[in-house]
Amino acid sequence: MKGAVPKIIDISPPLTPDIAVWPGDVPFSRSVACSIAEGANLDLSSITTTVHVGAHTDAPSHYKADGSGIGARSLQRYYGRCQVMRVSVGRGERVLPSHLTAPLREERLLIRTDSFPNPNQFNTDFAALSPALVDFAHSAGVRLLGLDTPSVDLCDDKALLSHTAIASHDMAILEGVVLSHVEDGLYTLIALPLNLPGVDASPVRAVLVADL
Repeated sequence: MKGAVPKIIDISPPLTPDIAVWPGDVPFSRSVACSIAEGANLDLSSITTTVHVGAHTDAPSHYKADGSGIGARSLQRYYGRCQVMRVSVGRGERVLPSHLTAPLREERLLIRTDSFPNPNQFNTDFAALSPALVDFAHSAGVRLLGLDTPSVDLCDDKALLSHTAIASHDMAILEGVVLSHVEDGLYTLIALPLNLPGVDASPVRAVLVADL
């Protein structure tokens, strides 16, 4: 007898030339070398883009001078039990511990802010995490923090306050996920980075597996 098929919820925005990237970063583009439609025996193409495109994981080397590249990070950080939580926070504000609506129950926490509603349109007033939230989550056993915006820090934060707090606890980061269709609750997260030695981030196909 076959078991029940788990429900997989895709939380990754489609990667197309329309996907918004950080202002000044390398946009997504695809170049076709061979095309069946044009008489070739196969399709063959390449892509050029920032490694911080769409749903992606930051490496410590992105925000810390002596930090490791994404290829050196343990995959255990990006796979396992996860909690999704929607918070009420204003545009351009940081999520504080007081914004949390439930006790933290898993090692991975994804925060839904609804402040970056269109992955194809970059708005600079998205919400971000606060260092206090990072510290609080770490004290509760959280090893990965993620959210539905391009960064855990505010757009104009050159000091990278929350990145720095995350670095101090050696936590993992998942940015740019889409959570507008995800209910609060517990899931299994799969968001494995590519094996890119020395690189500052990796795009991922982030999904949540719902409990049966």
